[in-house]
Amino acid sequence: MSSLLYHGSSRPNGVRRLTTAVAAGALAIAMVSLASPAAAGTAAATTAATMTAETPWLDVSADGYASFTLPAASVQAAIGQVSQVVIEGNFGPSSTWVEFGLTRRGDAWSGVLGPLKPGLYTYQVTGDDTKGLKDPTNGTQVASQPLWSTFFVAGDSASLLADAPQGQGGTVETLTYQTKAEERSALVWTPPGYAAQRPAKPYPVLFLQSGGAAGDWLDLGRAKQILDNLSARGDIEPMVVAISGATDGKELKDLRKAVGDRYRVHRDPARQAVAGAAEGGTRALLAALARPNEYGYVGSFSGLADDPGRLDAKDVNRHVKLLRLYTGNVTDPGYNATVRLTEALDRARVGYDFDGVNPDAGGNWNAWQENLIDFLPRLFRNVSDHGPSAGHGQLKGEFAPPAAGTTPTPFVTDDGFVTFETTTEFQDAQNVKVWANWAPGGSWLRVPLTRVGDRWRATVGPLDPWFYYYRLIVDRASVKDVSNPTKVTSEPTWSTFLVNGEAARLLSDVPAGQGGTVESMTYRSTVANQDRTALVWTPPGYDPDRAEPYPVFYLQHGSGQSYTDWVEMGRAKQILDHQFLDGDLVPMVVVMGNGNVSNFNQELLNNIVPATRARYNVSDDPSQQALAGLSMGGGQTFGVLKAYPGRFAYVAAFSAGFGSGAGVDAEAINNGTKLLRLYVGDQTDFVYPSFTASLPTMNDLGIRYEFDGVTPGPHGWDVWQKNLIDLAPRLFKR
Repeated sequence: MSSLLYHGSSRPNGVRRLTTAVAAGALAIAMVSLASPAAAGTAAATTAATMTAETPWLDVSADGYASFTLPAASVQAAIGQVSQVVIEGNFGPSSTWVEFGLTRRGDAWSGVLGPLKPGLYTYQVTGDDTKGLKDPTNGTQVASQPLWSTFFVAGDSASLLADAPQGQGGTVETLTYQTKAEERSALVWTPPGYAAQRPAKPYPVLFLQSGGAAGDWLDLGRAKQILDNLSARGDIEPMVVAISGATDGKELKDLRKAVGDRYRVHRDPARQAVAGAAEGGTRALLAALARPNEYGYVGSFSGLADDPGRLDAKDVNRHVKLLRLYTGNVTDPGYNATVRLTEALDRARVGYDFDGVNPDAGGNWNAWQENLIDFLPRLFRNVSDHGPSAGHGQLKGEFAPPAAGTTPTPFVTDDGFVTFETTTEFQDAQNVKVWANWAPGGSWLRVPLTRVGDRWRATVGPLDPWFYYYRLIVDRASVKDVSNPTKVTSEPTWSTFLVNGEAARLLSDVPAGQGGTVESMTYRSTVANQDRTALVWTPPGYDPDRAEPYPVFYLQHGSGQSYTDWVEMGRAKQILDHQFLDGDLVPMVVVMGNGNVSNFNQELLNNIVPATRARYNVSDDPSQQALAGLSMGGGQTFGVLKAYPGRFAYVAAFSAGFGSGAGVDAEAINNGTKLLRLYVGDQTDFVYPSFTASLPTMNDLGIRYEFDGVTPGPHGWDVWQKNLIDLAPRLFKR
């Protein structure tokens, strides 16, 4: 498979500081220790602290990498001593709320996440599951969630979410009004050039509700930016938009009156619209269906109304010009409700538009931003397009994971949704999460599970076709999913699963009987003074008596790993099997030895190589030998190359730096090496800085090498699998 599918630009990524609304320097802020959204329902004490923050805790690169660096002393001053710090935010699959674990390095907690797609991101800092903290260096605010901060990743796909050019936007002001029970307030957006006094022509009006506070549509939904940009482009009719929390029919009537008294708006129902997200969508829909002669346009974004009650289809169809429904994928709490609602509307013969299932978002603000962008241009005008948005799919009936306890986990659907479920042994736990490599590029995120009876459960997705590994985290302790029979020898709490698809074909099993063979080879280690084991892959049709010996490829693991990892985690057998059957691979023997020794050069040359030659029909010609490794194994590979140039004609290092050039015989390396190929992950790979720093050393020495370009992903198996996929077909062909 072409490496172009897996590798990106090698251009260094520039970094900019997160723009804040306050100058760097002394910033006093109250920090409240609350249960986070991921730990809703848990008890949490409220504390207050003030602190001085001079250096931003978050840097965001121009291409979407978020680098967090939190001074440990500042965190401790705010929430006390903690053993774990995470960044909670909407970074997960379908923009779900997840945790990104930070690593304590010296006097700071740090981590890099990305690349993130263009859009608005929300986050908070949390220690030990329940101790929440607002980033004091980020001046953005979410009024309804005091611990949250936001940042924006710019890009063409999020251009409507960016601030409009200065002077081109509308105005937002607060409207206070009286209901029968209490005084309430709404936010009102008026378009550029709005004229409130007669004889100005009245404006149509949209009543837009959120599922929480009115301000959420501004702080999280980017409603002002969307309205400003669509207005500046001429894509929407000039209108007034009244934004409120979820409002029932009576309260909505009070708001409509207050808006009519204060603003120059149409009283004609045909020039009035109502819409909302989540509970706000439910209220908007039910209000419109109950009184269809009051609104000409209705929108429900992830609404939860599954039973609209008795409907007068004739009345609804006569008065409502547009009834448009929106839902995210099966992770959206409104998905099943939307299935039932459409069935009810169909039975009643009520006309409606359906935007289709958004495959990439659940029931969250990322989806509702898109819904608002689609809905607004349809208001108060005739449109010819009543179909779904591009890329949206059809409803396929209600989503129902298997009943509790009926199937091993994880349960993987054909379209990449994965349901995790624990056994009953954690029924008394306070927090259960699943940690896996499903962040961009294969970084690791934690998805909180929800207690369901005496088990914990969550559905995550859609995941791209690929190989995934995970562990449960129960009250901050790593635990194996005992319902999953897969194992990782070097990581006893890990389990694995595969999401099938063309992109993951090389990581899937080939048909039974068509692949090569993996067997154990025991050899005597004079370095470790013990018998040790290597795993050896031989190709289909391997002939121990073949006249021409086979080329041999020695493939090494990294630190903390062992000889089993390239098979259990690297999918080396599957990759080699497929590439051989595809005709891309020279028939070869691949040896995966144990590199955990004090002197790898001696272990390889005096122990692993002789044992391999004694047992397998492999060549001793340097031109028919290859050596590669990842991380520590890559460093060991460079060590062999420097000390014994020419012993292996094909050499590659994955996520490892060349190191010092002292005493290196560049001419011998160039003369004896047919291929020296280098690989590294992106900014989330912690060796990226040392790797890039080592390239000038090799250049100055005049060593000839190929750099494959940055492989998107961290210091992890997603990257190294792709490196092997690229490397193996290149061996023994020059």
